[in-house]
Amino acid sequence: MGVVGAGQLARMMGEAAEGAGVLLTVLASSPDDSAVTTADKVILGSPDDVSSLDALSSQVDVLTFDHELVDLDQISVLEARGVVVRPCARALRYAVDKGHQRRAFDAAGIPVPRFIVVTSKNDPMLKGFLDSVGPPVLKAARGGYDGRGVLFPQSRVETLAMIDELSRSTSVVVEERLNLRSEMALVVVRGVQGFASYPLVSTVQSKGMCVEVRYPADVDAATQHEAHRLGRKIADLVGAVGVIAIEFFASDRGLFVNEIALRPHNTGHWTIEGARTSQFTNHLLAVSGRALGSTEAIVTSAVMVNVVGADEPGSIERARDVPGAHVHDYGKSWRPGRKLGHVTVVGDDATAAHVTAWESARAYGTGTRET
Repeated sequence: MGVVGAGQLARMMGEAAEGAGVLLTVLASSPDDSAVTTADKVILGSPDDVSSLDALSSQVDVLTFDHELVDLDQISVLEARGVVVRPCARALRYAVDKGHQRRAFDAAGIPVPRFIVVTSKNDPMLKGFLDSVGPPVLKAARGGYDGRGVLFPQSRVETLAMIDELSRSTSVVVEERLNLRSEMALVVVRGVQGFASYPLVSTVQSKGMCVEVRYPADVDAATQHEAHRLGRKIADLVGAVGVIAIEFFASDRGLFVNEIALRPHNTGHWTIEGARTSQFTNHLLAVSGRALGSTEAIVTSAVMVNVVGADEPGSIERARDVPGAHVHDYGKSWRPGRKLGHVTVVGDDATAAHVTAWESARAYGTGTRET
């Protein structure tokens, strides 16, 4: 199996590869990339370089992805030549292009916030839309991740200035700002044959980045049922093979889809310790065309906390010394604001798991605040 990209997701695929019965080759941009130490083989190159993609595809049976920062035309050319790519370029477009995602979901009756897609601040639809929704959320249609490319203007003047800036490189999704009650995430897996869904989890965000994931989700049965119904509908519409992660907004008007990713996802890291089969193993099984593993939770509760570099580095040794903490290091050098790893704690007491996970994450040197 070949992975386009060699970040922390590819690193954790590498850790799961032997158990899933695959040999992993990663396309890394640098020998220092996170996945280099866990992959069976490494090719140095760029995800948007045709010769690098050719070199990778010539040595593997199937390609998958560590991120969505890819050129869909290049991926389509590989498919036309007979390279097996999972998820395929048609499916990837839902994750690569938020404008396409929003339009397709809306047309399919999948609930999304009210939106328009514009290419400049002079778009004729813009004034009427802003008059109806007030200060919006702005999202770069392409290239945004972990809060990057998502802006929250406070005035009409600021809105137009931000659209002007974003539209120099991409179209812009302009959408209503919902009154949120909570946020949730669902990881599903679509195989060549078969479909599986992990339990719904609650998520906590700070500055557009997920800082904590809690299993089980703190929502009622009706909300869980609706999330799983939408998860299956989205998987069928998108048609991706592999992991599909869906982020939800719960508002006073019901459940809305925020965005999706077609790869293992931050909100599914808890499954390494907390589920019968981790999201990484199941992604590898799906992409290699085999039967999926069980997505059943094997713990009463789990809390995962992301470790994002603070102003000063912490100590991974002290983080590992916290009893009950499962510390996952991404092999990255410390830098403020950089995602360095995550900590998961499982147990019978959700409150105790939360306290322990944050104790370890703080020792590790996270710059995010406990909520």
